[in-house]
Parts: sequence; structure tokens; C-alpha cells
Amino acid sequence: MLTFTGLNENLSSLGPSAVAIGNFDGLHLGHQKIIGTLVRKAKELKLKSVVLTFSPHPEKILGQETIRMIQTINQRLQGLKQLGVEATLIIPFHDDFFRLEPEEFIEKILIDRLQTRLIIVGADFRFGYGRQGDPDYLARAGENAGFKVNIIPPVMLDGEVVSSSLIRQLLEKGEVDLAARFLGHPYEIEGLVIKGDSRGQILGLPTANIEPRNEILPPGVFISESQVKNRVFPSVTNIGFRPTFGSASQTVESHLLNFSGTLYGQEIKTRLLKKIREERKFPDAESLSQQILKDIEQARLYWAKA
Repeated sequence: MLTFTGLNENLSSLGPSAVAIGNFDGLHLGHQKIIGTLVRKAKELKLKSVVLTFSPHPEKILGQETIRMIQTINQRLQGLKQLGVEATLIIPFHDDFFRLEPEEFIEKILIDRLQTRLIIVGADFRFGYGRQGDPDYLARAGENAGFKVNIIPPVMLDGEVVSSSLIRQLLEKGEVDLAARFLGHPYEIEGLVIKGDSRGQILGLPTANIEPRNEILPPGVFISESQVKNRVFPSVTNIGFRPTFGSASQTVESHLLNFSGTLYGQEIKTRLLKKIREERKFPDAESLSQQILKDIEQARLYWAKA
């Protein structure tokens, strides 16, 4: 998949195109429906399939509250590639861009730069200064500009509209298995294994201390799977403040089952599958060690049934 950042790049290879526009944070079931339609229609019409997305998220600039992203930009790009997208254009969201009127956005970007023939958007899509533009506005503009618009209705699951905001709420409460139903995939934390205080070694339970790039860190102890290079290991992951030791900073620690060796300096991806328990304070290190052994046994039983 080709990746372009900003409008100063040479985008001539992207047209004529079918374009899906959105933030696509999490690449949840609703996003997958939009992207699936994009890829299929682009092939049918012999167009280049292009995703137009934004960084940072517009709500980080315009919103009253700072939102936390479900995915890193790298995870979003990898997910789009896996879904079959041919090219992604990341537009930096800054003052000059968000002041574009809807007609300027259409003319300067969709027509002039991307030679757009088909646009795929969700029903809640808004664009242009003051969020004046919507899918119907796009459709009317397309009648004169020569592009068509497909509006994808929201996906419903368990009586709820699948949305990034709902998934963020679930993750922040540690409800990773329910979040995974709406995402269509497990929640993944990526980062670098760094040297910690070696408490795991002292307890006889060595762990990978992860410096996470993700903004949402669900609290609790989880059954997980951890990927290092091309190897995937069952694991138990603790996310929290290690109250037994009086830590003031949040940590992400994964104990990889059936693994021996060192991981310092390596990239790791940890997917949270099921919450075992809340993090809590133990009277001493021995009590904590015994509980971790119980957590590991619960994880082994989970994987034996998987």
C-alpha cells in the first residue's frame, strides 16, 4: 500500500480514484464495511482505492475534551493494508485545513488532487469549516463535478451503533472482550520492550516491560497474546500502577508463557483477549506472586480450550 502525508506530495499516481474519507480510528466493524465497499467498488470500476484520513484526529484540535485514540497511526495503516486498500493519504489537520469551506475541500482535494470518481462515506460523515458539509452535500456536488457518492449506514450490534466513541468507553473500563466484538478484532497495544526494575525476576516470574505507543491502556489483568517478530506467545498482561509496590506511574507488563530469553529492545504487539481481574494491592510480594501464578494457570486453561 502506498502512503502519502500531506498535499505537497506528488499524488498523480492516485487518480482516477475511489475514495473513502474518515478518521477510521480502530478500524471497527462499521469502518470495515466502508473500506470493504471501497475496495470492491474500486475493482469493479477499475479505479485506485484510496483512503483519505487525518492526523491528528480533528476532535483533538476542535473538541472540548481531548480524546484518546484507539490505534496508533501505524496500526491504522497496517489495518488498511490488510483490508486491501491501495493507497492512503494522511492529511495533517491544522488551522489552514479546518478552515476550508466544503466546496474548497471538494475542488482542491477530491477533484484536483485525487481525480475522484466515487466517494464512500459513513452516514455521519461531516467535513468543511464548521462541519457544514455532509454526505448529501457531497452527492449534490458530485452531480456537477462528475463523481458519485455511496453512503454507508451504521452497523448495529447488540442493539448499539458500532462507533469509535463507544469502543473507547469500553476499553477505558477494561471491557476488552466486549470492545473486541465491536472492533471485529482484539484490542492491540504495540510498543518497545524496555528494562524495568526486574521485580518479575525477583518474584520468579520474568515479564516484558512495555513502553506503549497506544493512548488507551485498559486497566486490569488480562489473558493476552504477545507477538515478537513472527512468533506469537500466550501471555498474561498487567496494566496499572502496581499498588503492592507503591508505584506512581502506569505500567504495561506481559508475562509470556513458554518463553525464555530476553526481549529488551524488541518491538512487541500484545492483544488483550479477556479480563481476569482488577489490579489490587497485596499485603506482600509473596501474596502477589501466588496470585500471578493463579492468573497464569487461568490463562493456560483458556488457551487449552482455544
